[in-house]
Amino acid sequence: MKNKLLPALLGSIIVVAFVCYFNRGTALAQPVLPIPDINLNIGTAEEPQQMVGTLQLLLLLAVLSLAPAFMILVTSFTRIVIVLSFVRNALATQQIPPNQVIIGLAIFLSFFVMTPVFNQINEEALSPYLEEEISFEEAVNIGSYPLKEFMLNNTREKDLALFLEIAETERPADRGEVPFRALVPAFVLSELKTAFQMGFILFIPFLVIDMVVASALMAMGMFMLPPVIVSLPFKILLFVLVDGWHLVVQSLVESFA
Repeated sequence: MKNKLLPALLGSIIVVAFVCYFNRGTALAQPVLPIPDINLNIGTAEEPQQMVGTLQLLLLLAVLSLAPAFMILVTSFTRIVIVLSFVRNALATQQIPPNQVIIGLAIFLSFFVMTPVFNQINEEALSPYLEEEISFEEAVNIGSYPLKEFMLNNTREKDLALFLEIAETERPADRGEVPFRALVPAFVLSELKTAFQMGFILFIPFLVIDMVVASALMAMGMFMLPPVIVSLPFKILLFVLVDGWHLVVQSLVESFA
């Protein structure tokens, strides 16, 4: 279907470009920009091939709508964004950095971590398929292997065994035979556990500062002053002195196998 849609799309673009070029004088002479009339016709498929093409198009649209979910669940994005959120909560800076910065940094770090995997998929599966050297099914099988290897390297055997047992699937003899329906939830579960472990370690030094400040305020009899207000500058100062963002990002990138 892709081989048929791409030439048709390119042909339509060329036709529109030629029409706009040759009618540019008429278009400029019109005082008001015309509003195009768009019609959506829904008819009845007369042949089975038309129904198959319609179903393929609907399936493609459904997959594209779920692309952000795939991006979150099968890449390093989950662990990175959770750890960065833990850092902000540990600092008690509320919305600083804002959510847009946290999510944007998590996306670019995810692309950085996943670049070797994407390059391998492009070299071994996508480029040969576009050059018509392999079929679509072979491209899917070859392209899924690097992603599956990355997920397996960062998935705990206990979590994977849990979903294999729930799915009543026998233990695969090879890593390539692990089904995605069991690997994806196991990978996400492992990522959540790892992210919370890293978040707990990040909270410890800031918790010590809060306890020291609270004890000092109680010793001075300043019960009405919230300890968070006093400890916040010290936590920010400590985070800046140790170059906290550098250490957090370095630990996140190096934590992926």
